[in-house]
Amino acid sequence: MINALILAADSALRTLWAEPRASRPNPAASVTELQLNDAERRQAGALMRINHVGEVCAQALYTGQALACRDPALRAQLAEASREETDHLAWTQQRLHDLNDRPSLLNPLWYAGAFAIGFAAGKIGGDKISLGFVVETERQVEAHLQSHMDLLPAADTASRAIVSHMKADEIAHAQMAMKSGAVELPTPIKSVMQMAAKVMTTVAHRV
Repeated sequence: MINALILAADSALRTLWAEPRASRPNPAASVTELQLNDAERRQAGALMRINHVGEVCAQALYTGQALACRDPALRAQLAEASREETDHLAWTQQRLHDLNDRPSLLNPLWYAGAFAIGFAAGKIGGDKISLGFVVETERQVEAHLQSHMDLLPAADTASRAIVSHMKADEIAHAQMAMKSGAVELPTPIKSVMQMAAKVMTTVAHRV
């Protein structure tokens, strides 16, 4: 248990204060970046800050779930999904840098909340409920990313490439959770998750 706690603490420190390293090429590198005006740059920066917060929360959620997980095979699956989310974290952080923008100032708060949810889901509900949270989270993130595809400036091909690749990964993570035995969450819990996500995205758009 001590080793697991050390790994969880290490994950938090690396997510919040270290430079994330992607294991896969940045999708933005494969597109021709177009010139953005100041308004487009601000719009893209705000949206990518929200996406970066989402990846901070994903790291926290998977870390909390892995810490509470009872099945070693499932824990390995969660760790693999977390590694792919690390790619997203690195890509969105790099894109913020390219847009001369910054991550959310409240990332430690977002991380703590997501970690608590992930750990509680696994500890109280068990692995199947924990996987249900993965499915519902990824469904909501997929819809959220699709909305950003509509909101990003048409000229921002780099951000669009990143968001598109992230969306494909989130769909795969939801499918993994369903195949591993996820149970459908009750509608009230889904609604609470949607409200919490709304608060996070609204605040992160500016702060």
